[in-house]
Amino acid sequence: MKALLTVDEALARILDRTTPLPTEVVPLEAAAGRILAEAVSSPIDLPPFPSSAMDGYAVRAADLPGALILVDRVAAGRPSARVLAAGETIEVSTGGVVPVGADTVVPLEQVVCRGERIEVPEAVVVGDNVRRVASDVRAGAELLAAGSTLTPSRLAAIAACGVALVRCGRRPGVAVVVTGTELRPPGESLRPGEIYESNGLMLAAVFEAAGAVVERLAATEDDREAHARSLERALKADVVVTSGGVSVGPHDLVRSVGAELGVEEVFWGVAMRPGKPVAFGMRGTTLVFGLPGNPLSSLVGCLLFVRPALVALQGDPDPAPPFRPGVLAKEVRRRPERDEFVRARLSWSEREPVLEPIGGQESHMIVRSAAADAIVHVPRGEGSLPAGAAVRYLAL
Repeated sequence: MKALLTVDEALARILDRTTPLPTEVVPLEAAAGRILAEAVSSPIDLPPFPSSAMDGYAVRAADLPGALILVDRVAAGRPSARVLAAGETIEVSTGGVVPVGADTVVPLEQVVCRGERIEVPEAVVVGDNVRRVASDVRAGAELLAAGSTLTPSRLAAIAACGVALVRCGRRPGVAVVVTGTELRPPGESLRPGEIYESNGLMLAAVFEAAGAVVERLAATEDDREAHARSLERALKADVVVTSGGVSVGPHDLVRSVGAELGVEEVFWGVAMRPGKPVAFGMRGTTLVFGLPGNPLSSLVGCLLFVRPALVALQGDPDPAPPFRPGVLAKEVRRRPERDEFVRARLSWSEREPVLEPIGGQESHMIVRSAAADAIVHVPRGEGSLPAGAAVRYLAL
């Protein structure tokens, strides 16, 4: 019997065959979550002028302590035309231009106002509360490297430098095909032997969060012609993800129908639980993933294999699943031949994340998984991992 691939071996085979998609120019307003295809540099100094960090008074530090004459007031966006002379001060708002001649800003609460005169009782340090030109970034400096994901704070940084367009990896199109004659959409009445379809919604949510454009096809009956129609349509996408029909039963048709349609299988079966009968293949440049139908098996396969491929297609330089370190709250038995991925609740001690496996780890128990915050990787081996053992987990 052929040995099953390890999780790492399976992921390596997938990523070896995943080539980034062509790039496109994207307006900044539509770029949230996208991955930069080329570095972004600042066209300006930021700040572009010396600005006040406080509501206060622009002064010459050499004039203090002492009394000064108020000669003007400055709001943000409305600089003063005056050059500050000895013995003078200009009121300035936060973000306002520090006038020529001034070298310091004294906060309002440190000043005594007497009409058009102010008194500053203590000396100040030159440069206090003044944001220097280019103290954040200089014109021409790189803001973000290629491969960076555009988080909200990174979008703000780019916008603050006046950049309106960025070049990003194209978002992959993903076609999701769920199989099973027994499946019905939520909201319909169930007949004997039928269940509600939930995998398609779950998978689509993961893929959309990873930046993909998702098409969900209607549930496909366990019939060769129905499978052929659905898969042929799905194979027009960059990525095809099926759920169900990849095991060895008489109604598991995905792999054989896929082969008839020209899908070249790269592997089938990974030494993991849940999700052992996962399949991966290609037709042309289209990536084809066959996930098991049990909901937890489908979710684990999706997180370990499909999501990394989706971000790699968009140009992510580090597409591997984002495992984080933590410790077990209680003992977990290991399996000698397969890695296990266990649902757990996440909490925090004073030092680190703590993972407590929840009850009901069977792969069909999707409702119980709603209580989980994480999936914990339990490596294969003999015996158990004790409470307090170091583990890796994926946040849900």
